[in-house]
Amino acid sequence: MRYLEEEYGDDGILKSFRIKYPENYNFGYDVVDDIAVNDPGRTAMVWDSCSGEERTFTFADIKRMSDKTANCLASLGIGKGDVVMLILKQKYQFWYSIVALHKLGAIVAPATHMLTKHDIEYRIRSADVKAVICTDQSNISGAVESTEDIPSLKVRMLSGAPREGWLDFDAEVEKASEKFERRDTKASEPMIMYFTSGTSSNPKMVLHDHTYSLGHIMTAKHWHQVDPEGIHWTVADTGWGKAVWGSLYGQWIMESAVFVYEYDKFDPSAVLDMIEKHRITTFCCPPTMFRLYLNAGLEGHDLSSLKNCCIAGEALNPDTFYKWEEATGLRLMEGYGQTETTMTIGTIRGMEPRPGSMGKPSPQFKVDIVDEDGNPCPPGATGEIVVGIEPRVPGVMIGYYRNPEKTAEILYDGWHHTGDIAWKDEDGYYWYSGRNDDIIKSSGYRISPFEVESCALEHPAVLECAVTGVPDPVRGQLVKATIVLREGYEPTDELKKEIQDYVKHNTAPYKYPRAVEFVKELPKTISGKIRRVEIRKKDENRQ
Repeated sequence: MRYLEEEYGDDGILKSFRIKYPENYNFGYDVVDDIAVNDPGRTAMVWDSCSGEERTFTFADIKRMSDKTANCLASLGIGKGDVVMLILKQKYQFWYSIVALHKLGAIVAPATHMLTKHDIEYRIRSADVKAVICTDQSNISGAVESTEDIPSLKVRMLSGAPREGWLDFDAEVEKASEKFERRDTKASEPMIMYFTSGTSSNPKMVLHDHTYSLGHIMTAKHWHQVDPEGIHWTVADTGWGKAVWGSLYGQWIMESAVFVYEYDKFDPSAVLDMIEKHRITTFCCPPTMFRLYLNAGLEGHDLSSLKNCCIAGEALNPDTFYKWEEATGLRLMEGYGQTETTMTIGTIRGMEPRPGSMGKPSPQFKVDIVDEDGNPCPPGATGEIVVGIEPRVPGVMIGYYRNPEKTAEILYDGWHHTGDIAWKDEDGYYWYSGRNDDIIKSSGYRISPFEVESCALEHPAVLECAVTGVPDPVRGQLVKATIVLREGYEPTDELKKEIQDYVKHNTAPYKYPRAVEFVKELPKTISGKIRRVEIRKKDENRQ
C-alpha cells in the first residue's frame, strides 16, 4: 500500500508501522475516487434497515453521490473551513455526505440524534456551525428547529419527508451535477470535529486534520483484520467517533465493504440475524453487546462467516471472552483509543489475546504509562496512559477547537495525556483500570471498577454490572455495584449478600461492593457503553 511502510518480526507480528502521505492528501479524492476509477464495481457499503429496505453501494456510487452532494452544498455557500453538522443516525446519506464535505475542505461535525435543544444550541454556537444536515427520524429535527438566536446557522437540510423551514436534502442532491473538480486541500488542514461527552463540564471539540483517516489503517488492517473481499460491521451510530473507526476510513482504504444496519432499538437477536443474512466476516462492538448476544442465545444463528471479532469502549470481562470463544471458536480482540486518537493499544493480528487486557501498544505510536511526576511506571504499577506526539503521527488530534487552555492540559512535554489509568505486565500487555474519575478510593485503597465488575459478572445471577464509588464519611468512598439480574432471579436481600460474598471470596476482600442496587437496565450511550457517570450523579443527588 502506497501510504505504508511496515516491518514484521520473525514471529510474523508487526513491529514497525509508518504512514506516508503527500501534502495535499484528501480521503475523498485519494481513496474513494481512486478506487471508483480503478475498480468501480467494488462494493463499498451494504445497508439494511429494520423497515425492510436494503441498498448496496459501489465505490463508483459513492463517488457519484459525494460529487453531487459536494456540488449541492457548494451552491449553498459551503466551502473550505465551514463547519457542517451531520445528524443522520445510520442513514446511508451520512457516507456520501461526509465524503463530499471532505472534498470541499469543510469541517464535519457528526452528532447523535439524542441531543436536546440545549445540546444543539451549545454545539452550534461553540463551533459556529454553518449548516445542519439532519434526519427526520426521532425528534432531533424538532430540537434543531427550536434553537434560538444562532446567527452562524445559514442552511438547514432534512433527509426524509419534506418540511417547511428545511431544504429537502435528497431532492437537492438529486438535482445537482455529477461533475465535480478537485479542490485544493492540505493534509494538515482541519477535517472532522467530535464533541466529547462532557462528563464534568461542557463538551470539548476534538479537532482532527485530514491525516486522521490514515491513522485508522492500523485499526482496519491489523485489529479488525478486514478482508478486501469480505464485509466488516462495527455497530455504532454515526454521531460517535466509533462510526468512522469501524465503518469508513480504514475499511475503505483497505478496499473492504462495510455493513450498516439502521434500527430504532438495539435487539441482540436482530444483530445475529444480520450477521447470518449478510455473511459478515469481521465484527466489532462493545463488550456489553457481546454479553447480550450470549444471553439472547446463539442457537439457531449461523455465525460461521465470522473470521475475527473485536471489542472496544470498555474493559472486557473474562467470562464473556471464554463464553464467546466456546460458542464460536473466536477470541475477542480488544482495542483501546479515544475520540482524541485512533487505536493506540490493541490485540492485533498474530498476538495472543489475554482476557481483560487491552493488548500492547500499537507500532504506530510511542505509548507508555507514567506516574504523577511523568516518570515511566514499572510493570505492575498503575499510572496514566500517554501517547507520544513528537514527531507528529497521524491519528492524534490537532487540539481542542477554540480552547488552547484545555489543549495545553492534554498535549504537553511531548505527550498526549489520555487521563486513562492502566498498568502493564512483565510481557508488555496493558490492563485498563479506569478513568481518573472512575477509580474508587476507599480506605486508602485505589480500586478499579472493572476488576470488581469482572468478578461479579461470573455470578450466575448477574447479567450486567456497573461498579462506581459513592461518597462515605468514614471510607471516603464505598464500592457500589448496580446490577441487572438474569431472567429467573429476583432482587432479594439474600441474593445481594450472596453476590457480595462471591466477590469477597473471589477477589481481594477490600474490593467487594458494600452497596448493591438492583435495576431493570443500566444507563448506556447509544453505542452500548455503560454511563457510570450517570450512576454517580444520581447517587450524589440522592445524598
